[in-house]
Amino acid sequence: MSAHDVVFGFGAHSDLDDIPQLLRMTRQADRDGLDVFSLSDHPYIGGRVDAYAALGFILGRTERIAGLANVTNLPTRPAPMLARTVTSLSALSGGRIVLGMGAGGLWNRITDMGVPQLTPGDAVDAFEEAIVLVKRLSGGGPAVTFQGRHYQVHQIEPAPVAAPPVWTGSVGRKSLAATGRVADGWIPGHAADWLSDRYRKSRPIIDEAAASAGRDPGEIRTVFNFPGNITDRPLPATRDRDGRWLGGSVDQWVEELTGAVLEHGASGFTLFSAGHGAPDLTTLARWAREIVPSVREAVAK
Repeated sequence: MSAHDVVFGFGAHSDLDDIPQLLRMTRQADRDGLDVFSLSDHPYIGGRVDAYAALGFILGRTERIAGLANVTNLPTRPAPMLARTVTSLSALSGGRIVLGMGAGGLWNRITDMGVPQLTPGDAVDAFEEAIVLVKRLSGGGPAVTFQGRHYQVHQIEPAPVAAPPVWTGSVGRKSLAATGRVADGWIPGHAADWLSDRYRKSRPIIDEAAASAGRDPGEIRTVFNFPGNITDRPLPATRDRDGRWLGGSVDQWVEELTGAVLEHGASGFTLFSAGHGAPDLTTLARWAREIVPSVREAVAK
């Protein structure tokens, strides 16, 4: 994935019962040329496969597609170890990993895992420190000493592997600003898209923080979690009264996504079903074989 290509992926479940289907989906998506698959990271749910164990296993069974935890449950995965995990996965897979990062959402469940509760402000501070530390513990170079409020490491040797792209699930103003300063991409929360109020109010915070840190805001991609139905016939309305995308025919999807890229700066889309779950194999095939190539072609023109 180059920094400027539009990326196309899909979101899947990692329930223990879904493992055969998950493998079928990711292998089909790999053959069909999708860029990335994503899994959620909820380690306090007993019926789920650990996200990073699943990512490693699937990357070993595929050839081109990259994997992403959408997003990593950071409080349960200390940053120095997370750095080792993602650089190792990158080395093992030929660079096919993206680091999705979140400050921690369901704190009542996170603390059940024996993790100390952080205030929202402290959680965001730890999240920004973690991204900085993962990057410093990647790419080789001299031993790293880092004295943050939440992480302190002393003379730790970085992996001689480049850091993966870091995409965040930032929602609040402070977290969005951290994304602008240190991350490489943003996944808007609550499946908000480019026409949403959430996007219009949030993206400028990222851009301002990036510019203030001397970064080019255009280098920070926006990758939308995008649920919807793919229908055989055009729908009379592709959005509901609240402006949320419902779906439509292949042509309606292509028109919508091409406009999102060319007019609104979208740089990635992760397909979910209309119910925000994993798409079925047929829908996934139509996405990868019919919609995605047409959008790529239209954007290239």
